[in-house]
Amino acid sequence: MQNINEKYEKIAIPGMKKKFGYKNKMAVPKITKVIVSTGIGPVKDDKERKEMIEKSLTLITGQKLKYNAAKKSIASFKSREGMTIGYSCTLRKKRMNDFLNKLINITIPRIRDFRGLNADSIDKHGSMTLGFKEHTVFPETSDDDVRKSFGLAVTVVTSAKSKESALELFKLLGFPFKH
Repeated sequence: MQNINEKYEKIAIPGMKKKFGYKNKMAVPKITKVIVSTGIGPVKDDKERKEMIEKSLTLITGQKLKYNAAKKSIASFKSREGMTIGYSCTLRKKRMNDFLNKLINITIPRIRDFRGLNADSIDKHGSMTLGFKEHTVFPETSDDDVRKSFGLAVTVVTSAKSKESALELFKLLGFPFKH
């Protein structure tokens, strides 16, 4: 199992320079950060469930979470300004690389009926967002959490200027896309 840094240096940089004609390796796009986030809308009043989500997400990312507060009160959602409505975590450098290695080599293969990532999940700025219906595909979660599973989103942000260059970078790094 080759780690993401080695793949970037040995495979992605030469491949991107050849395909897009970059003059030096500093011009080649790279992954800058990974953002893991989840909303806790339906369980915002259940303290035990919120703590379980917080603990599981901390185990998955290996880093303390940031609380996302409601910007304004919305009566139909029963939310008040300043109330915690979600959690997010921004990973960079070593933690980001460890998380991406785990995502590509362990987590994505554990998804049931997985047919490949959709290229449409990459936006025009070169960022890719993956949604997971259950957090249980991550190896850090215990089997006790299955009945209380929650969804989360993983956004991989790159320095790519276009969707095409980001897609090629992700393919060279080993992300399994549909053909």
